[in-house]
Formats: sequence, structure tokens, C-alpha cells
Amino acid sequence: MTAILDAPATDNGTRASGWAVGTDVGGTFTDLWLRGPDGQSYVCKSPTTADVVTGVVDAVHLAARTAGLGTEELCRQVTRFGHGTTVGLNALLTGRTARVGLVTTLGFGDVLEIGRLRRGTAGLQGLDLGNYFLRGRTAPLVPRELVVEVTERVNPAGEIVTPLDLGSARQALEALREADVEAVAICLLWATENPDHEAALAELAAQILPDAFVSVSHDIAPTVGEYARASTTVANAALGPIAGGYLGTLEAALHALGMTAPIMMTTSAGGVVPASSLTASPVRGLLSGPASCVVAGQALGVRLRRPKILTLDVGGTSFDVGVVVDGAPLLREEVTFGGADMRVPSVDIASIGAGGGSIAAVANGLLTVGPRSAGADPGPVCYGKGGTEPTTTDADLVLGVLDPDRFGSGGIRLDVEAARATLAKKIGDPLGLTAIEAARAVREVFDAAMADLLRAVTIERGHDPREFTLVAGGGSGPSHAWKLCRELGLDGFVVPATATAQSAFGAGTSDLRTTASRTGYLRLSPGTEPEAAHVAVLAAALEDAQQRALGALPDAAHADVTQTAAVRYRGQTHHLDIAVEAAPDVAALASLLGRFEGEYEKLFGEGAGFREAGFEVLSVRAVAAVRSTTSTSSSSGQPLEVRDVRPVVFDDPHAPEETVVYGCDWPAAGQEIAGPALIQLPGCVVVVPPGGTATTDDAGTIHVKVGQA
Repeated sequence: MTAILDAPATDNGTRASGWAVGTDVGGTFTDLWLRGPDGQSYVCKSPTTADVVTGVVDAVHLAARTAGLGTEELCRQVTRFGHGTTVGLNALLTGRTARVGLVTTLGFGDVLEIGRLRRGTAGLQGLDLGNYFLRGRTAPLVPRELVVEVTERVNPAGEIVTPLDLGSARQALEALREADVEAVAICLLWATENPDHEAALAELAAQILPDAFVSVSHDIAPTVGEYARASTTVANAALGPIAGGYLGTLEAALHALGMTAPIMMTTSAGGVVPASSLTASPVRGLLSGPASCVVAGQALGVRLRRPKILTLDVGGTSFDVGVVVDGAPLLREEVTFGGADMRVPSVDIASIGAGGGSIAAVANGLLTVGPRSAGADPGPVCYGKGGTEPTTTDADLVLGVLDPDRFGSGGIRLDVEAARATLAKKIGDPLGLTAIEAARAVREVFDAAMADLLRAVTIERGHDPREFTLVAGGGSGPSHAWKLCRELGLDGFVVPATATAQSAFGAGTSDLRTTASRTGYLRLSPGTEPEAAHVAVLAAALEDAQQRALGALPDAAHADVTQTAAVRYRGQTHHLDIAVEAAPDVAALASLLGRFEGEYEKLFGEGAGFREAGFEVLSVRAVAAVRSTTSTSSSSGQPLEVRDVRPVVFDDPHAPEETVVYGCDWPAAGQEIAGPALIQLPGCVVVVPPGGTATTDDAGTIHVKVGQA
């Protein structure tokens, strides 16, 4: 599917160099966003291919044709190429990674097996935690027979207690060579405080296994926590041969088309970095696609001068939510995939199995929607591709939200009667409902599940959702945002013109940004006041993290750096990230602890703090960013044209309301319509409920006020 988002704006018909491209590889489609220096913008969708690279190249060819250029002509003029993908994540989840061996300290070879005594339930959520059939279903990333131990020991102060035994090291690495490993992960005890032994092992591994990909924990995850550090290093090693080869192949394919701009990869922490910097640490890009969507929402918030943003992306199988507070996405230090907890700085994204393909079913008189999905093949019943289970897309079609002749790229005509029949049979009959009542019930359950997730990331974390601006994206997000606003008490939401390809847009416009963490362990006993010795440890850790973050940027001289510290009460398991000054003194450290207590009581309630326990500072994190100069505004747009008038069910299934259907590719500024109305954009439908209004701004963004229920 392609959509021309802006009409050509040049006077002489020529186009100058300086095209910006953003791409995002999804499970079904590869999205591409393209913008020229004259303000022209396009959204293109091309089927994702098994090798990924072909799908990206196909999207580039499609974009060139849509822009009226030859592919090589366009590629020569590209100055920014952003890229996001779930290649690494999919490989990790499906077990299609490289064969990895782990080298660890003598006596600690069971670190991956033991985990945190909950490794058998890692990654399980909700009701799945109580399903004993699911426990332990995911094996460690490295089987025990590929874990080898070496004689050495470093204490928490970084002092060498037992020197590295090169004989045992050589024997261990030779055993991995005989086992035909493709990658080696090295994680030694307290290597974060003294990496000399890990560095020596890496040099030896390069000699004994010259073709293997080698990861060392003090580079990949230099923070406290042996298990997470080991599993992160192993995951990075497992992805190295795959991600490195894929990025090299993509860069070569684009170079052959005449593109000289380097690939800028989105990272899990938001922002982009040169792809070459991720070849050694591919684990940093696990969540690149979803993170790009949140960063795009952040940029929209900056333009609208709204510091608090909730981003929602409703695709075919999942509902992803990101939170932006004070103009910055919330981050987390750890993610769990494939049964492994990995210490990877990431945009804090919450997800549930709720999307356009989510299957609705009735069991024991209870209606559920998701997490099972019909996917793209066979897909919802209305696709006519063999699907037999009713989905949320079938429900939206029956309710009148979707146009059977204008869906997606237009290549599928939706079958309304088939959707109505399956909803009546599989949902209506067991519950005593008509087909239209069943469709509305599916939507109500679907929306309630999404609203619960929005409450979890706001109210349960001490935020008032009414203070946030909801940015709706994905194929189904703009269709359901009105109901979510009413559930949470929001007065409205906004929909970017690029809503259906927000992650690609984010990849093409994000700041250059790197994130680095470093152990900086402080323990203040009850009644202890901060001292100069404490400040020295914190300052050294901050300096190291800052240099790591700046060292990964090609334009560090123009970077802004922000830093946080992980703080908790002594004896606790979890921590809070609190902003910290770059060059702290005793007063700044005391202020840091005071702000931690304030945030703690904001989150858990007044009086929940317990200063009498003392404090611990675990680590620090530095984020270095160079602001993007890619424009995100629009030079022109199109009027919202009336395409249809049809009945749509909003609140009462027995009283559908006559609704005007508008549509265009990119809305021009200054338009206003009254609800009930539907606005068809490329790949999605914006629902304006009865009593609501929609207005457009100069960037093509639609602002919807939902009115009173």
C-alpha cells in the first residue's frame, strides 16, 4: 500500500537532495516513511519477506515509484535512513539463534539454570503465572553442557583474589571449539569492577575460536546482578552472528542501489545510532520497533507543547503502550524474553495480546477476547481466507466502523455477511445475543482490556491519566481511542497522519541517542549522612557512564547528556530511577535521596517511605542525545472529502447512528467536523463519536474531542 501524503510543492518540478527515510519491519508488513526537502511525504507498505532485506528493498523501490523517481535516483539523494526491526527479538523468541557457549567463574556454572529462583515463570503474565503446564517451558539460552568454568576470582572491590589460570581458560575454550559453538559469552564474577580477566579471556577466545562472535559482560551489561548480566551477555552473543550479518547484507543491498547514507538503527532505549555500532551489541536493538513508536509520540508532544504523552499502538496481535513524562519516555533497565531476564536499557513498553486479529470466544458463559490471534493468515473471518473464529476486526466491520471496500491496501474486500454469521453463531448463540449485540460485546471486552493496561501504566504508577495526551497509532488504535478516553476520563486524543506507520516515522525522525549504564554501588546505613567517599564513588560511575554514552556518538560535541541513578531502600529488590547531577557533591547526593523518597511516596502512598532502613545506590545511567534536524511538519494537505454516509453502532446496538465518512491521505490544516463521523486515513480509521469534534493542524494531525458519553 502507498499513500501520497503531501502534494509536490516545488515550482520547477525538480527535487533537491535531502530525502529522509524511516523503515520498520513488522511481522506482516515492512513500513516505510519518506519525506523530501520540499515537504513531500509518503507512507508505503510492502510485504515482509523471510530474509527481511528483500522486503526493505522492495519498500524502497515502491517509495521511489510513488515519488516519481528512479530507485537509484532516490537513493543517491537520501541523507537520512532510519531502520527498526524485530529480527533479533523474533530470533530469540523462536530459538533461531547462534549456538553459544558461556565461560564463567569456577563454581558459578549454574547461574543460568538457577536464575532468580523464578526462571521457570520468567516472561509469564496474568493468569499464565498460575498455569503449571507453562512453567519451565523455556530452557536457558545456553544448555548446561555448553557452560564452562575457569579458575579465577575478583572480589566486589575489584581486587584479584585468584589470578586467572590460563591453563584452565585454554582448556575451557578448546572444549567449546570442539562443541562447534558459533559464539562465546564471557561473564565472570565482579568483572564490572575489574574487567582484566574478561579481557584476557576475550583475547584468548579470538585465538582459539577465530570465527566465533565474542561478547564480554563488562561491555554488554556493566551493572550489578550476575544472572541478568550473564543472560544479557549470552543473548547478545546468540544474536551477534545473525544481526551482524543481516545489517551488513542490508547495507550492501542499499549501497548497490546508490545509497551512501549510513543505516541508522533504532535502539530499545529510543533514538537511533549508526548500525555499525550495534553489530557488536545487537541486544540493544531488541525492541527497536515499539520504541520508535513511543519516540515518535514524544516528538509530537514536543511540537504540541504537551509534556505528558500516552502512546498506543494497536496492531494485528498486540496492544503496546508507552509513557512520556516531562518530555521524556519512561525507561526500564531490564526486559524478559525467551525466558531470560536481560539488562537492556529500554523504553518502558507495556503490551497485551489485543489487536485487530484477536479471537473472541465464549467458555462457561464468559466472553474473552485475545490473547489468541488469527494473525494475517488465515486472518479474521471477513478476510475470506479460511478463518473461522470471530475477531475484533469482524466486530468492527459489523458495527459499521470499517468499510468493506476500503480496507488496508484495498486488496481485500471484507465479507460482512460472513463476519455477522460467525459472531451470531459463536458469540451470540451462547450468550443469547443478536449478531450486532455480540459485535458490541466483543468491542466492549476488547476496549476494557486495553483500558486496564492504560490504568496500569498510569494510575498504578502514581500518574493521573487525565493529565496525559493520548496519541493513537497502528491500524486499529484510532478506531478505539474514543472509547479508551471515556474509560479513563480523558477529553480527547490525537492521531498523526502517519498513524499506521508510526514506528517507521519515528525511525526516520528520531534523535541520535545512546544510553550507557555503570555500576556505582553505595550503601548508606540507617542514620548515615552522605560523605565525600560516597560522592567519589557516584561521581566516578557517572563519569564512566557519560564517556561510554558519548563515545558511541559520531557527533558527541553537540550532544546533551542526562543522567539518572538507581536508588532503593536497603533490603529491597526493586529500585527507582532518579535524576542526578553530572558532577555531584555531598548536598547533591542528599538531594538525590530526598527526591527518591518523594517519588517513592508518590508511587506507593504518603508515609510508605522508610528512611530508617537506609539507602542503596546500585548503578547510574547516562543518555546522550544529538537533536534530529529532520522536519516533522507538513507543507500542504488535502480537504477531508465525504466518501459515504452509513449507520454505525456506538453505544446502543439497537440504535445505530447515521455517520458521515470522510477521507484523505493527509489532512490539510484548519478543518473541523462534528461527530458522529469516521475519517479514513491510509491504513486506519479515526472514529469521532456522537457529540465529539475533530480538528486538523498544520502537520496533518487530527485532534479529536470525544464529548460526553
